[in-house]
Amino acid sequence: MRFMVMVKATKDSEAGVMPTQEEFAAMGAFNEELVRAGVMEAGEGLHPSSRGARVAFSGKDRRVIDGPFAETKELVAGFWIWKCASLQEAIEWVKKCPNPMRTDSEIEIRQIFSAEDFGDALTPELREQEERLRKEVQSRAG
Repeated sequence: MRFMVMVKATKDSEAGVMPTQEEFAAMGAFNEELVRAGVMEAGEGLHPSSRGARVAFSGKDRRVIDGPFAETKELVAGFWIWKCASLQEAIEWVKKCPNPMRTDSEIEIRQIFSAEDFGDALTPELREQEERLRKEVQSRAG
């Protein structure tokens, strides 16, 4: 199973407060442990929402909403993509994580859909397209 593990934003992260050298080192050590265990597939921090945008959809209309966004607790400051045997394994890894923020913080874990989750809606042709695109993305990354 694959999971997106999201570090929730705080007032500091939204203000652009950068981690200290010690905080970088602690997170780096944790990331090394994840990589050595074969869990981590990707991970990145995100700029504050003031440097982002949202696109709202209503039928065929599109509306761009510039950041910053008000509800800090609903924003994501960073993420990992992990491969774990279960949600419980992902939870156990998160419990080992150094606090990603200087204040109280939260990390949210969400399972990523796999092709099997979509049943008959994902036809053989669509599965083939999905696999072809995944391979193309991987070849560009390597």
